[in-house]
Amino acid sequence: MGYQTPDLQERQQAAAAAKKAMLEKFKAAASDPGLAGRQAARAAIHEARQVRQAEREAANKAREAELAAQRAAQAAREAELAAQARREAEEAAGRAAADKEAASAALAAEQKMRRDARYAARKAAQKKRRRGL
Repeated sequence: MGYQTPDLQERQQAAAAAKKAMLEKFKAAASDPGLAGRQAARAAIHEARQVRQAEREAANKAREAELAAQRAAQAAREAELAAQARREAEEAAGRAAADKEAASAALAAEQKMRRDARYAARKAAQKKRRRGL
């Protein structure tokens, strides 16, 4: 190891000087009269930011509450429409059943009338045959 340009003592002195310069810089920054003003300005900005954020959150909650109310109203309307459709379907089914029953009764009456007519014709033919014999 030979002939190093900055020897150990010079490097140690340079490091100590750098540390001392950094300490002086920090002390100067801490004792700066404008520091308190800048910190107060930062605090004011922070407070204003928090107020705006709280206002946004309140507006979002109000909007969400309004949307929830609208969804509830929409669900109620849909439920009412579904109930009305169900009632109409039941009424239509009832009418269809009544029409079917009426048609069935009319068919049964017509069949009975034909059967009675055949019976009467048969009896008349029997009576005629008896008289003719």
